[in-house]
Amino acid sequence: MRTFQVSEMIDEQKFNRFHLQILLCCIFIIICDGYDMFMLGTILPSLMAEWRITAVEAGLFSSYALFGMMIGALVFGPLADKFGRKKVILICTLIFSVFTFTSGFADEPTSFGIQRFVAGLGLGGVMPNLIAIITEYAPKKLRSTLVAIMFSGHALGGVVASMGAMHLIPNFDWRSGLARCTSINLLAHII
Repeated sequence: MRTFQVSEMIDEQKFNRFHLQILLCCIFIIICDGYDMFMLGTILPSLMAEWRITAVEAGLFSSYALFGMMIGALVFGPLADKFGRKKVILICTLIFSVFTFTSGFADEPTSFGIQRFVAGLGLGGVMPNLIAIITEYAPKKLRSTLVAIMFSGHALGGVVASMGAMHLIPNFDWRSGLARCTSINLLAHII
């Protein structure tokens, strides 16, 4: 009876269609993640004007999301080891999609901040799991390259948020940027 190590077999594979599919799915989710994070910066001037808040108060919204990201990474990383990465990635993507969408209905800063915090939980939970899933399946020679390619999607999400805001906010309002983000994220779940 012949024995072999699965990890060695994965390490020695050539890049194939399976790896490309995983990479594209992860890039798409990380683009949505980047869009969600950078979108906040595009709508802050509108929020400040509508709610008559200072720059410091508006800056707290970013802190709420980042604090949520820290907790999300610490909670959802170990949960993925127990329940599976795919399930946790889908749950985290759903969390940040739903709470980004609902934050568009916020009518005052406190509820917006709470929704940004909860969205941050999903954002933080998805990142380490995307890295883990790429590194677990990637051939050893390409691991760092594939993680770097995947993370370039975060910056691309920021570019999409900025370009979209230039067209959406003047024609509609700040809520349109949140709705666009959510529709993209929900498309990711369907795919």
